[in-house]
This record gives sequence, structure tokens and C-alpha cells, in this order.
Amino acid sequence: MKKIMSTIAVALTLTTGNALAAAGQWGYTGKTAPEHWGTLDPSYALCASGANQSPIDLTDFTEAELKPIKFNYTGLVTEVAHNDHAIQAKYTAGSTITVNGQVFALKQINFHAPSENLVNGGQLPIEAHFIHTDTDGNLAIIAVMYTLGNENTELKKIWQQMPAEKGKKASMTSQVRADHLLPNNKDYYRVNGSLTTPPCTEGVLWMVMKNPVPVSEGQIKKLVKILKHPNNRSVQPVNSRLVLQ
Repeated sequence: MKKIMSTIAVALTLTTGNALAAAGQWGYTGKTAPEHWGTLDPSYALCASGANQSPIDLTDFTEAELKPIKFNYTGLVTEVAHNDHAIQAKYTAGSTITVNGQVFALKQINFHAPSENLVNGGQLPIEAHFIHTDTDGNLAIIAVMYTLGNENTELKKIWQQMPAEKGKKASMTSQVRADHLLPNNKDYYRVNGSLTTPPCTEGVLWMVMKNPVPVSEGQIKKLVKILKHPNNRSVQPVNSRLVLQ
């Protein structure tokens, strides 16, 4: 148990995008770009050799009776950080999802531009990852796509606090609940995958919401400007995995 929790702690630390994590430095441009992750450090080997890597192009769906995700998002976003790899929203403890009887606690929300996952070859401007763990250290990620439309009032509150400089963080001055960042229709695709950042840990349960949430052009441009470069990993081979819907 201690070994499992230690592994997941390292994975989450790396997911938050600290400039120097437990292993080598990584990024999205130049010699530390995603295509080089697997050679930057031995602990990143799965980034190059893994068979179930994320993100993917979700297509060739398999029909399945997916049970609804039970959301119990009761807390609030407490802090927004710019860690050079993503914009990360920290969340209070106590919020959970239940999937097939398995309970996962929400830890943080990371924003990527453009989207990392594709759906039938289509890429959207923003993707948010709601990262969860269970008591055994298993990971579950809910992915929400954001598409061009009307201004998003909930994201606006986060964007107002979003630091413009990497390494900076800011406390929230207004209340934002994670469930208000989700689409109303919570139908989803389900696939087994990995973290999309080093160490590219596999065995991650991915649930990608089918329905995107609207954001304005100005909100998209602000995130892109602050990130200064795309922070999406390219899609990985699906191999023998099934994409359930």
C-alpha cells in the first residue's frame, strides 16, 4: 500500500508541472518536448514504450452500457497556479465521483490548450482534466472539452485569478464549484489510458465527456497567451484498447 501511494504521489506531483520534479525536467518545446520525454529520464520510459498511452483520437466506438457517473462535488476551487506546464486549479478535499461503485476523490483541475484528446479527428480549443484518486492510489480523469461560443461565467472567475507568470499562484476571490464547469449532459466515452505528462503512468481510467462546454474567443485567447505555447501531448496509438460509449 505504501509503495502504491508513493507512486501515485510522485505521479500527481509531476502532473502539477513543477519545473523540476522527482526526475528530469520536461516541457512542451525544444529538447524537452513530448517526443523526447521517454529519453529524458529512466522513470519516463513509459512515455515511449507504453502500450496504453494518452491522449488518443477517440473513434471506432464500442457500444456498452456505461453506468452514469455519480458526482458529489461539494467543495470549491481554492487556488489557481501557473506552473509552466498547465493552469492548475486546486480543489478543497471532500468532493468525489463514484464509478461502478468505486469512489475517487477530486484533487485538482488542469487546463490544456488546445485539447489533448480528439474525437473523430476533431480538436477543440481547451480541455480540462479533473484528476481523481481512490484510497489505493488508482487514478481516474474526467476530461471536459470547451468549444467556441458564449462567455463561460464560471471559467471567467478562474481566469480573473489566473497568474500571467509561471511559478505564480493566486487564491480565489470568488466561489467556483467543479460541477459548474461540467456539461449539463454527462454522457461520456470511457477508455483505459495514462497520464498525459511524465512519468506517463498507465492504468488511468479516462472518462471523456461527449458534450463540450462553450467558452468565448476572448477566454480562449487569454489562456493561450498566458501559456505562451501549446500544452498538449500529441495523440498516441490506440492499439488494442476499446473506446466505450
